[in-house]
Amino acid sequence: EVQLQASGGGLVQAGGSLRLSCEASGFTFDDYAVGWFRQAPGKGREAVSCISSDGSDTYYTDSVKGRFTISRDNAKNAAYLQMNSLKPEDTSEYFCAVREIEIATMPLDFDYWGQGTQVTVSS
Repeated sequence: EVQLQASGGGLVQAGGSLRLSCEASGFTFDDYAVGWFRQAPGKGREAVSCISSDGSDTYYTDSVKGRFTISRDNAKNAAYLQMNSLKPEDTSEYFCAVREIEIATMPLDFDYWGQGTQVTVSS
């Protein structure tokens, strides 16, 4: 059974940091790219960052460039999103998802999804 477990969300003040984790099981993690998405109430799901299966290629949406860093540890079947200099507009529910090999930015391109983890940034 494919499982993705996102964790690490919480309440933080503006300027603070959080590290999200996505732990995977039930499939060959090394063969899959990992994407982080976020969705605020009343808004669509937005691609935040993505990393290819071997970690050689990454994507960041413009609003998080220079503040967020995506990484993965294939030996641990896990991916991470280090979020620094958080802003109130980063407040959202964050999801991790996987698709084979290459990065992508459209939710429909992803095969499996984990449950969300809430990130709230206070001003």
